[in-house]
Amino acid sequence: MTLALYGHPFSSYTWKARIALLGAEIEHAFRIVDADHPEHAQVVALAGPQGKFPVLQDGENLIFEATSIIEYLSQHHVHTDALVPSDPDAAIGVRMLDRVFDNYVMNIMQEVVNEYLRDRENPDMERVADARSRLERTYAWLEGWLQFYPPLDHVTLIECAAAPALFYADWVHPIPEQFPRLRRWRAHLLSLPPVAACVEDARPYRAGFPLGAPDRD
Repeated sequence: MTLALYGHPFSSYTWKARIALLGAEIEHAFRIVDADHPEHAQVVALAGPQGKFPVLQDGENLIFEATSIIEYLSQHHVHTDALVPSDPDAAIGVRMLDRVFDNYVMNIMQEVVNEYLRDRENPDMERVADARSRLERTYAWLEGWLQFYPPLDHVTLIECAAAPALFYADWVHPIPEQFPRLRRWRAHLLSLPPVAACVEDARPYRAGFPLGAPDRD
């Protein structure tokens, strides 16, 4: 049975899982979750406690949470160390960076987005400024980390997490010029074929970005 990924093309965490599938060239069906496909939403609702996508279906198995999906793919559908290293110590480092991008980039960026979703014309600018300040602190840390992490031409769990997180974070709070490594790495990530495919598939939905999508990328 072909794997199926349930999610939405504009969803950052859907990207995260889909980049792994595309990067590892794993055959799968993409099933969009929207008002036109209630049967897909039903699958997602059954998978986890909050009914959130992405969800991977593999036969009778339903795997939710993007990181767990990638771990599952690494264990059951990828025959190399490409996504997650088999060496325990190396895997700890990869998983640590996965949490950095989810918790300290993606989730902080989402705080700003949520303010504009709450009230597009009157967001709480104190909360917005605080989140942007914390994003910039993460940018500074990543700028230093990138001294030791060369750009790769394939995707690991790190790239799967970093690409969507930095794509949208830079829309919310552009990466300053004082962080040239991070700016170059973001551009490199967007040039990778699995990431570029997600960027293109999401393009028709940009008008829905609550802060207004920039005229770039």
